[in-house]
Amino acid sequence: MGIKIGFCGVGSFADSFIPLFKAHPRVTKLILCDLDAAKLRQKAEKFDLPETCPSLDNLCQTDVDAIAIFSQNWLHGPQAVQALNSGKHVYSAVPSAITPEEMTGIIDAVSESCKIYMLGETSYYTAKALYCRQRFQNGDFGEIVFGEGQYYHDFDHGLYDVMKWRGGKDWRKYAGSPPMHYPTHSTSMIVSVTGAHATQVSCLGWEDHHEDGIYRADSNIWQNTFSNESALFRMSDGSICRINEFRRIGHPGTEGVCLYGTKACYQEQPNGSVWATKNRNEMLELNEDLKCAGIPAEQIWGEFKGTEASFIGVSKIHPVKRLPKEFVGLPNGHQGSHQFLVDDFVNACADGELPPNHVWQAARYVIPGLVAHQSALENGKSLPVPDYGDPPANFKVRR
Repeated sequence: MGIKIGFCGVGSFADSFIPLFKAHPRVTKLILCDLDAAKLRQKAEKFDLPETCPSLDNLCQTDVDAIAIFSQNWLHGPQAVQALNSGKHVYSAVPSAITPEEMTGIIDAVSESCKIYMLGETSYYTAKALYCRQRFQNGDFGEIVFGEGQYYHDFDHGLYDVMKWRGGKDWRKYAGSPPMHYPTHSTSMIVSVTGAHATQVSCLGWEDHHEDGIYRADSNIWQNTFSNESALFRMSDGSICRINEFRRIGHPGTEGVCLYGTKACYQEQPNGSVWATKNRNEMLELNEDLKCAGIPAEQIWGEFKGTEASFIGVSKIHPVKRLPKEFVGLPNGHQGSHQFLVDDFVNACADGELPPNHVWQAARYVIPGLVAHQSALENGKSLPVPDYGDPPANFKVRR
């Protein structure tokens, strides 16, 4: 079964995904949508997609089966609800929502419409997450004692340009959002491995002093002064989890994770990732296995002989054989995740199954961060983290 997809928001990030949606063998039509008519026309010409739509309102009235939302991140929640209520499946770039109420609205819309919602969380598909999930499922960690995730992205590393692109002349109003409103790159690598969810949090924020004034109470719509936030969570399995979301940091940048169990641990160190046990003489270096370089297509199927065709930006850990052959040579990104994100969403919609990053899982990625920021505003007060539970029995999750 094939599906028709509308692509809402054709900014710079969209360039990494439009070719993948267009090439997927189960996508029969792709319609681009954006409020900026000039940008929309330019992308339609660039990707040879003549059918376009001037707004999400119009797109919801078309016969597309699903809508992929790549708009400004503070619009994701309301736009997802609008699309779901119009009878469309939804793919949403991160984050899902910026308030607990928005997240509740998305879950309610999924439950009422019985449509599929998928969060495009890249970290779920990174080689490190895949490796740790397999180790955990094999029982190699033992019981999880402590996990830590961090997303270090200093503003000097391209964030000014991103915010100006997204926000236009009012970009400063939106640039100073609370770091814990964007937690999913960090939280997903813990939650997706162990299956545990946050139950309690205490968080502290670091007051920003930068001359750009982005994180001043009077300069952004959140009245937020924190550029860095660090949270300590109690998890449902009894373990402890620390999440750092930093936007002013003397660091080259990372989406990192470390997991410590009673039997073994996965650590990210300055010289690379390692698997370690209690035996001090045993340490498995994982750099080569987790490195995202690419895999020649000929090695996978024995086809494409005599060519240099390959899957771009994937590691030895990635299950590349499950991807469509049409993805060979197409763009990838975020440590090999983009192609798997698109493939999971398209197949989930076509087969009527929930993807791994379904709406209830998305809530377990984003809600902890939203509550953590509230804790930071209350000087680290310990707060309960609500949980929306697992998918109802009438939803089947694809594996």
